[in-house]
Amino acid sequence: MRCPVCDRGQGTHHADVDGVAYFKCGECGSLFADPAFLRDVDEGRQTNYRDDYWQEEVSAARERSFGSSLHRVAEVFFYCRVPIERFVDIGSGPGLLLDALSRLMPASRDMFHGVELFPPPPPFRTTHPNYHLCALGDLPLTFQAGCCVEVIEHLTPAMLDGLITQLAARADPGATFYFGSAQPSFVEAVDPGYLDPHRRGHVVSYSLKALGPRFARHGLNLIPLPGRDWAFLAEKSAPATVTTDELLSRLWTALPENITRLKDPEFGPMMHVAGLESARCYLEAARVEERTHWAQSLLRQVRSGAGKWRSSG
Repeated sequence: MRCPVCDRGQGTHHADVDGVAYFKCGECGSLFADPAFLRDVDEGRQTNYRDDYWQEEVSAARERSFGSSLHRVAEVFFYCRVPIERFVDIGSGPGLLLDALSRLMPASRDMFHGVELFPPPPPFRTTHPNYHLCALGDLPLTFQAGCCVEVIEHLTPAMLDGLITQLAARADPGATFYFGSAQPSFVEAVDPGYLDPHRRGHVVSYSLKALGPRFARHGLNLIPLPGRDWAFLAEKSAPATVTTDELLSRLWTALPENITRLKDPEFGPMMHVAGLESARCYLEAARVEERTHWAQSLLRQVRSGAGKWRSSG
């Protein structure tokens, strides 16, 4: 069957999960639920966000919001090449990340916004004034940065295109957005249970090969994050390859305005430290791995050349 993600490759059977067949594209590598099931999602016959979903997801959202997501937000402040005045959490769920950021960056509380189309019941939601129950495109605001954590795996290709279109319209030039979603290599090697059509509503694991052109059509340059096959950046900028060393350079040349935000005058500089150390951990480990592979490749060439020399001698 033709891949609904890249619309070029052919899908072969990958796994059956809770009565739904998943396929892997031989061209882009994405993992996707049966196209008939995806059509049901598009047409509203299947839905991910019932109350039983939120009963489980709110706990996970709280854990992320007061843990790893804070690190990711801080990293965006380092990576972004323009001053950040407004930051949006796309698919904010119960909006708990807004609460966490209000505690750790209280002086910048008003700059953070969250959008959620399918919110949990009111008792589970934040009361933050910038928690918006609407689509991103419905907000009369533009943003210089944002995050979208554990969202796009819920979206069919058609839904994802809609989100990217809205993001491009709401992104100022130079805006940078962090996306967290497991890519096929991570699903296959680390977490096969990530594919889950009913309980968690994970219907597609998108590869960067598939995502790159989708974002590029709307003027958003996709930037892989070395060492993380579960995250990437999307930047409203000209297409360019951003290397590990260039990402490290962004850490050390981050804009003073963005660093000032992270060094909150009321709470203190914890977000600055968290963002810097988190980004360095992944990037420096990835750089070591890249150089190790290069050295091993060079050693193999040397040994191969020596073997040929001995044979000819």
